[in-house]
Amino acid sequence: MIIYGTALLAACHLLGIFIGDLLGQAMGVKTNVGGVGIAMLLLMLARLYMLKHDKLPKLTELGVEYWGAMYIPVVVAMAAQQDMVSALRGGPVAVLSAIAAVAVCAVVIAAINRGEKLSPDDEAEARLNNPLVAAEE
Repeated sequence: MIIYGTALLAACHLLGIFIGDLLGQAMGVKTNVGGVGIAMLLLMLARLYMLKHDKLPKLTELGVEYWGAMYIPVVVAMAAQQDMVSALRGGPVAVLSAIAAVAVCAVVIAAINRGEKLSPDDEAEARLNNPLVAAEE
């Protein structure tokens, strides 16, 4: 059953690479644009869909979780292969897109944190662990 998680990842990876190639062609570049990221988003969406409809056995979910954990080292390795010097020489688009990506991530993380509801135990622990809150009381 764990192999089904790997099969789901493979299907999402192939579809993500295909979409990334199409996106690259639409942008006029001869490269894959965001295929691995698209694949991970597809994997997350497929996992959530299957969980919602009770179509994801526990062992399959373990396979999906394993590959989800392996995703970050794979992306770091892929990013290490990029030639940043030529990207920066190509124009300010690389710098602007990096700044925009960081800004969007910060806004999304802030929105998630503000939307999270803490249980009474979590609030008490937050007060104990935060010296600024404890000083105000």
